[in-house]
Amino acid sequence: MDYEQTLEELEEVLTELREENKTVPIIVEGDKDIAALRKLEMPGEIIRFNKGRSVPDFCDIIAQKHKNIILLTDWDWRGNRLCLSIKKHLENYVNCNLKYREVFTKRSICRTVEGLPSWIETLKNKIHPE
Repeated sequence: MDYEQTLEELEEVLTELREENKTVPIIVEGDKDIAALRKLEMPGEIIRFNKGRSVPDFCDIIAQKHKNIILLTDWDWRGNRLCLSIKKHLENYVNCNLKYREVFTKRSICRTVEGLPSWIETLKNKIHPE
């Protein structure tokens, strides 16, 4: 793995995500994901999937408020299922951007949103050891 190229790609994608998040909300699974994205300086709205609601109920609320979302569930088994379910329920109502999730899936060894900040820190340390 080329650590420098991986870090460069991730930083590029995070810059794009920050810019897009100024106007488009990000949907994540939990509070730790929100904390991780704030640590990565996401400036806009981040919505936690409410475990007290069913996916259809959650999607109805999202569809009433938004025309575009960034879907950033974890890229583990559970996150994949949730992503597909939310996407299916929002189909024809809301544009679901999965681009960032796909890049993180390919370019990180962690399987969760909450693991991204430490993965980026690890890459920086491998490139520039102290």
